[in-house]
Amino acid sequence: METMKGQVVLNIPSEKAWEMYRNNEILSKINPDLLSAAEYIQGDGAPGSLRLFKLGPAIRNYVKESVEKIEKVETGRSVTYEVIGGDLKEMYDPYRVTFSFIPIEGDNNVNKCTAEWKAEFKVSAPATPPPEKAKDAALRFLKSFDNFQLSY
Repeated sequence: METMKGQVVLNIPSEKAWEMYRNNEILSKINPDLLSAAEYIQGDGAPGSLRLFKLGPAIRNYVKESVEKIEKVETGRSVTYEVIGGDLKEMYDPYRVTFSFIPIEGDNNVNKCTAEWKAEFKVSAPATPPPEKAKDAALRFLKSFDNFQLSY
């Protein structure tokens, strides 16, 4: 299995970023161009829950939607999904993603965190490149947390 990761620094505490990521209503408003809707279609966000992500117009030509099964939750820190339906499932099988929010230590960094995206995947369709577009979209979306939190 291959691994790809990326990260961005957010100017908000990790607890706030975590709260924003886990709340479907807030998540759907952060950057509708990239993610137009998120909803739990089974469960409440605990392991075994199913979450549907409907992607926005900026990336719809790449991925329209993704159904993800939550595998592991470290409250306040990270959540790991396995994609079980949608366009990514056709390109990569398995495709497992972890979103993490890690506090940045130090006196001047109390209100900052590192938001990390990590994908573990195996290409299932011939001539399918690694998920660079998914990485770029995820990091752009995470960086949107900064702008949204000003009005939240």
